[in-house]
Amino acid sequence: MKSFEEFTVKEIVDQIEDGILLGIPADYSGVPMTFTKELINKGVKNLKLYCLPLTTIQGDMLIGSGCVSEIETAAVTLGEFGLAPRFSQAVENGKILIKDSTCPALHAQLQATEKSVPFMPLRGVVGSDVQKNRKDWQIISNPMKSSGVENEPILLLPAVQLDVLVFHASYADRNGNIQIGRRRELATLAHASKKVFVTVEEIIDTDFFENELSAATCLPALYIDGISVVKNGAWPCKLPGVYESDNDEIKKYSIAAKTQPSFNEYMKQFLKS
Repeated sequence: MKSFEEFTVKEIVDQIEDGILLGIPADYSGVPMTFTKELINKGVKNLKLYCLPLTTIQGDMLIGSGCVSEIETAAVTLGEFGLAPRFSQAVENGKILIKDSTCPALHAQLQATEKSVPFMPLRGVVGSDVQKNRKDWQIISNPMKSSGVENEPILLLPAVQLDVLVFHASYADRNGNIQIGRRRELATLAHASKKVFVTVEEIIDTDFFENELSAATCLPALYIDGISVVKNGAWPCKLPGVYESDNDEIKKYSIAAKTQPSFNEYMKQFLKS
């Protein structure tokens, strides 16, 4: 018997207000596509997407549907099916603000929030074009002398706290703990979010913390604000260990999304499926 309140997807979507900073998982981390459909149907506007570290069809659909004003990411791509067309056109036309970043930088900013510190230092991006175009990042000289390098430049990245994170997972247990497996970036996202909602394939009658192995692969319920059971909730993206991506559907999307009119036609059918 579960010891938490179960949500509907619509009830989760009702928590998403215009203009919030929304956490976006990578295509290998449990993309909440059923949630994304309902979010588009709601007509939410001016979302700011924070991707860890990239987004795929989810981000492209949200952008093409006019839901996004800003995105911070290392990439937006359809993988083997090429560029993300609605993202590419939106950037070219100046319809969205893009904060170009890197995987380590995106992780570091959330880790600063995890640790309740105002910034996180980083080395590897110093001197790159990415760093030069991020006015919210700052370079200082390393104040620690142990490095043995005079005036060593260190990049400071501001802490980022997300308003809401939503992702899809395989299982929740009866106490609301979420199985995330090796996808520890989901824990980082959750730790740095004000609210966390999860759609899952199934709620199972067990307690992940009763076993050392399952305890090591779960996100504790104390970080979770709501859970909804949604079969195939990541489709057409994959859910690692449960099902693979529907490459035929993603290819179909990649062709349709090349122009706004054909994207609109595709979405009419997709949102009904």
